[in-house]
Amino acid sequence: MLIHLTKLTKHGLRPHGLHSLYNLVSVSPLSSYNLKSPETVNDTACQVSALLHKPNWQQNDILKSLVSHMPPHVASQVILLHGENTELGVRFFKWVCKQSTYCYDVNSRIHLLNLVVSCNLYGVAHKAIIELIKECSDSKDDILKLIVALDGLSKDGFKLNYPCYSCLLMSLAKLDLGFVAYAVFVKLVADGFVLSPIDYRSVINALCKSGLVRAGEMFLCRVLKHGFCLDTHICTSLVLGHCRGNDLKEAFKVFDVMSKEDSYRPNSVTFTTLIHGLCEVGRLDEAFSLKDEMCEKGWQPSTRTYTVLIKALCDISLTDKALSLFDEMVVKRCKPNAHTYTVLIDRLCREGKIDEANGMCGKMLQDGHFPGVVTYNVLINGYCKQGRIIAAFELLALMEKRTCKPNIRTYNELMEGLCRMNKSYKAVHLLKRVVDGGLFPDEITYNILVDGFCREGQLDIALKIFNSMSIFGLVPDGFTFTSIIDGLCKLGKPELANGFFGLMVKKGISPDEATITALADGHCKNGKTGEALMIFERMVQNTDLKTPHVLNSFLDVLCKDNKLKEEYAMFGKILKFGLVPSVVTYTILVDGLFRAGNVALAMSMIEVMKLAGCPPNVHTYTVIINGLCQWGRFKEAEMLLFKMFDLGVSPNHITYSILVRAHASTGRLDHAFKIVSFMVANGCQLNSNVYSALLAGLVSSNKASGVLSISTSCHSDASSSRLEHDDDDYERSSKNFLREMDVEHAFRLRDRIKSCGGSTTDFYNFLVGELCRAGRIVEADRVTKDIMKSGVFPAKAITSIIGCYCKERKYDDCLEFMNLILESGFIPSFESHCTVIQGLQSKGRNKQAKNLVSDLFRYNGIEEKAAVLPYIEFLLTGDELGKSIDLLNLIDQVHYRQRPVI
Repeated sequence: MLIHLTKLTKHGLRPHGLHSLYNLVSVSPLSSYNLKSPETVNDTACQVSALLHKPNWQQNDILKSLVSHMPPHVASQVILLHGENTELGVRFFKWVCKQSTYCYDVNSRIHLLNLVVSCNLYGVAHKAIIELIKECSDSKDDILKLIVALDGLSKDGFKLNYPCYSCLLMSLAKLDLGFVAYAVFVKLVADGFVLSPIDYRSVINALCKSGLVRAGEMFLCRVLKHGFCLDTHICTSLVLGHCRGNDLKEAFKVFDVMSKEDSYRPNSVTFTTLIHGLCEVGRLDEAFSLKDEMCEKGWQPSTRTYTVLIKALCDISLTDKALSLFDEMVVKRCKPNAHTYTVLIDRLCREGKIDEANGMCGKMLQDGHFPGVVTYNVLINGYCKQGRIIAAFELLALMEKRTCKPNIRTYNELMEGLCRMNKSYKAVHLLKRVVDGGLFPDEITYNILVDGFCREGQLDIALKIFNSMSIFGLVPDGFTFTSIIDGLCKLGKPELANGFFGLMVKKGISPDEATITALADGHCKNGKTGEALMIFERMVQNTDLKTPHVLNSFLDVLCKDNKLKEEYAMFGKILKFGLVPSVVTYTILVDGLFRAGNVALAMSMIEVMKLAGCPPNVHTYTVIINGLCQWGRFKEAEMLLFKMFDLGVSPNHITYSILVRAHASTGRLDHAFKIVSFMVANGCQLNSNVYSALLAGLVSSNKASGVLSISTSCHSDASSSRLEHDDDDYERSSKNFLREMDVEHAFRLRDRIKSCGGSTTDFYNFLVGELCRAGRIVEADRVTKDIMKSGVFPAKAITSIIGCYCKERKYDDCLEFMNLILESGFIPSFESHCTVIQGLQSKGRNKQAKNLVSDLFRYNGIEEKAAVLPYIEFLLTGDELGKSIDLLNLIDQVHYRQRPVI
């Protein structure tokens, strides 16, 4: 045995996916091809074999066609026909693994290896094993599958040769599989092979990289007894092991010993290892000092040194410093590698600077580095987060053109992007394409889909996806169950949520705080606070709570119900469980005090929070300002707003909105605009709540008392309603004046906002959107066209108009409007294009829909039209949610058939 699976589990490694490996590597998954007659198999094998004698056979189109769907058992027959030519057999093994859709994944390649061994082609097998080891050296799961397969072969009498063992040890070291490397070493010795210094180094390196530094030191003692000497590589491995265990003190001890010995002095790798260790524990100043010391001692920082420091700066959001270090790197002629660029691209994408990230990718190409699958995935994720789904799919097409094979994570990013746009059906459609192409989904794929459909309220489809996970050998995890539980609670089905919670526990999955909070919050919001408390009492006995999040849910419900005494009791429970009240806990309590009319005590909570080491944040002060306004104490609220800056807390747009609304609703427009000026001056953008309040105030001031004024009755009992309720009441009342207001009122407001320094573009987006919602599309269209004449293109306003025209099925007006803005140089959003194209198709106006697709390509500057077109057509197809379950059934069938289509 190379290694026991039980030992893998015991030592904390991750053998997931190995539970059925013996079946995977011993039985062909291509059962449909096994039905072919032996004569057909032999004919195909002979035909391919004959073509292999031709020069440049790898480029032969006929041969490519023959092997495109060649299963492993036919490929093994071809290799057998060339049994005497080991070199050709190995070359064909490598080539067919890349050409045949049935040999793409590691399981199929292992099956092919089994067949080669069964034909006694040991020379081919040994070299093929080395190739497989190299291919699996980037994946722990794949290398462990291969080891299990080799273990099975050894039982049948096949033995690995020394090059196979040596290559395997190096790959295991690369993957941090120390215990597995040691097990392979034991087998290597048992088979009678004599190890070279490089093998000992590999084992020590693997043990240290896995954090088993003590085991590495013990193994080193054994090496020294055999007469081998310490060298820089071995000592650097020890430094690495201590750094991995966050024991920097021991790491520096080894480093100091190395510095005093000529035979194993620290080199660039040693310095970089220590620098990385310092970065991992947040000691960046020391890391940069060590970099300087490195230079002083004659070692120039390597590409990895710079990359480690750049990543450390990116991890703490010091992007400008990271870019400066990148520039220093280039000036010192230290060439960045693909990983360096990917780190920076990832950081820029996380900050939403997708265009800058794209520019960095351009530099990467100029520097001679082609983006790999990780770089593409980072960019695709960045585009998806910004809703630029066309660009994301264009990158996918570019990957395929550049023979950079997308992995399941690539498709996961795209599926998550689609779910974020509430197009979960599209994500299911994409999953079918993935399975058709020979890739298998993972747990993350299913979690994305389950969560996406739950968010859209499509629980039937979410449950179908949940139940189909087992078909791919996947098991739902805590995130999957939490998504389902949360979705059921939001649909008002807490009893079903209880059932899923029970199933979760039965399957041995420990609920975390997110699960418990979702369940408790769901019961509370469905008016079942008592049941929620009972569930919580039972669960808390087996769950180690670290935060008061769950109890905050109960506190919030009691606050809404104006039950102050019960709030105090719940606060006591938080302390009883040994939890530290968070700022959210105190803020809910403050809100409850205001609701109960205890304004003085609510105000005193500011000092209480400071004394408890939990100072109020912007949300706390916002609740206080809202409470003061509800009780008509506007002056105090305004003073507190101005004082917030002195307290080191910046108000947010909700804070300002509350005061603007309070003043506007009571006819104090001058005070409201004073707050607006202050808001803009402090860099906070005006929002729809502010615009609504001001517009309502202006309309009211020009109408007879009581005709269109915003009723103050909704504020007279403000003490019994929360901020969210105020928003709802205000939205209902604002709909009336938005239907009846004169557009001139809006233009007056625009001028006042402009004089306060506010953005007129943002205001136009609000105004046009509200006009569309009120059914005043003609005025919205006229206003937008007038704005565009001045060169301003309010994107949200344009989207609103297109959506409104489509809703009213006025496609001619919509096309006229779209042509106008396209000719003006503005490109409507992809969602707008989808809405119009789908509407035209539903009316049978396919020619106009096709023209609009062409415009989409032309104005977006898409060059690879042929490659991107299938994805664009896929995205533009109507979202037929009713067909999702049928599509999922089809995916299941495709998996069972396991016959990929390309």
